[in-house]
Amino acid sequence: MKIKILTLFPNMFEGFLNESIIKRAIDKGVVTIEAIDMRSYSQNKHHHVDDTPCGGGAGMVLACDVVDRAIKANSTDKSYKILMTPQGRCYNQGIALDLAKKEEIVLICGHYEGFDERIRSFVDDEISIGDYVLTGGEIPSMIITDSITRLLDNAIKEESYEGDSFMDGLLEYPQYTRPIEYNGMKVPDVLLSGNHALIKKFRRKESLRRTMKRRPDLIEKANLSKDDLKLMKEIEEEE
Repeated sequence: MKIKILTLFPNMFEGFLNESIIKRAIDKGVVTIEAIDMRSYSQNKHHHVDDTPCGGGAGMVLACDVVDRAIKANSTDKSYKILMTPQGRCYNQGIALDLAKKEEIVLICGHYEGFDERIRSFVDDEISIGDYVLTGGEIPSMIITDSITRLLDNAIKEESYEGDSFMDGLLEYPQYTRPIEYNGMKVPDVLLSGNHALIKKFRRKESLRRTMKRRPDLIEKANLSKDDLKLMKEIEEEE
């Protein structure tokens, strides 16, 4: 996969691209990720990329001609172009799974007061990472890049993410490791039993329990089996 990030602050990505799973995925050739400075596509002698809003108002607005040239220079017919904006559809694991199937992705980072409305016509999608506003689209683009990269073949072991929160519509079950007991808190005995059927049932039940408590909205949308419903009844009786 190829991911290109169009940004006014490419230096923000230096640590992100040179650490942990992202760096290993790049080194293995699983993904190529490039942070590209949109200022280089300004035709203004001072490399201005923004201007005051038409009609007046505070702040500066990202210019459509600069962004258009940057997108055209860094995309192909295969590129899926995404604008980072708090007005976009809210990002989730399902979207991450869909994007992980793309060959090429171009992420456009907004900044300042906003961007010229005409920029929307240059992209295929608009994505928000939540109902709040950041200073720019750089951090959201890192989040999307990270969440996609870990799903790519050979980035990490498939079993490392297939039980993640949201992969099946629920929150992930609690995890434990050594020491077996710490400050009076013990690892549940079932996880030490070696009985894989019981462990699987325990994990599913705790996944349901955690989701019921923390994100009941997910329960309403989840595709639950008859066994799940039985486990939920057990949980309600225990509570």
